[in-house]
Amino acid sequence: MKYKLKKISGDASFREFYRLTRNNKTSIIVTAKKEKFKNLAVYTVINKVLNNNRVNAPKLVSNHYKNNMIEISDLGEKSFYDHIILKKNKLNSYKSLIKLLIKIQKIKVKKLYKFEKLKIKISKYTLSNLHKESDLFFDWYLKYFLKNKKVRNIKKILRFELNNVYKKLNYENNTFVHRDFHISNIMINKNKFGIIDTQDAIIGNPLYDVSSLIDDVRIKLSNKLQKKLLNFYHKNSKLKNDHILKLKNDFDILSVQRNLKILGIFVRLYKRDKKDYYLKFLPYTWTLIEKRLQNPALKNLKFLFYKYLPIKKLKRLNKS
Repeated sequence: MKYKLKKISGDASFREFYRLTRNNKTSIIVTAKKEKFKNLAVYTVINKVLNNNRVNAPKLVSNHYKNNMIEISDLGEKSFYDHIILKKNKLNSYKSLIKLLIKIQKIKVKKLYKFEKLKIKISKYTLSNLHKESDLFFDWYLKYFLKNKKVRNIKKILRFELNNVYKKLNYENNTFVHRDFHISNIMINKNKFGIIDTQDAIIGNPLYDVSSLIDDVRIKLSNKLQKKLLNFYHKNSKLKNDHILKLKNDFDILSVQRNLKILGIFVRLYKRDKKDYYLKFLPYTWTLIEKRLQNPALKNLKFLFYKYLPIKKLKRLNKS
């Protein structure tokens, strides 16, 4: 049997990916020595949950968990990013993606799943989760760029206000959340969407994935298009009977939370894992944060950010 194995670009996890070609058919070999449970076992279970709900995700082809690897189906090489980046009119393509997201948000999960003898539970977002993620901003991003003892005090002040802001979220954590729903994690194969990088799925706020998609640091969408997309989600989702400002409140809060996390993660990828590719996204991440801080619900947080952080200086540093 003739076969070919080629390493392909990975993601921000500890996994490595290889495209296996045999008899003119392809599959993907996924290996993970670190965080093996999440990156292989949980990943397989979440993919199965999605497929069982008619959402295309990689299917398990063969299981080699004991040897730190699994084989999954190949969703192709073209991402939504590749599809959309040069398109002038992006609205209809994004509408299709939001319809897919709404379908994902209808998924009902069981209390417990199994992978081999392992028990897997899809947990709920908590206030602690939100802080744990945004703390990455203080612990990685600020410590790297400010390099002084003020970080501890700044973290204490801003974290206290972030706690007040997170308590202003309107919606309960009752929705299936991919948790990294952006244009590079959506594949297109034969005009069919496929979802990858699913291992961090959780039950959370319905606006979390919406903010991940619309405020994606990988692509700069106009304010007009972003507004149209949020309105389209509003009119077609289970939240259609709510006032748009109720959605906008949670969208803005979660966008700030997520993008603070992203600043921390991308600096961690650079410092810990030597992946400098992600640094190019830092300036636009700040732009998104500043845009969402205009929400009156975030007025005090905005004041504290500008009082204690040299944002203009940080943006200049990140561009260099």
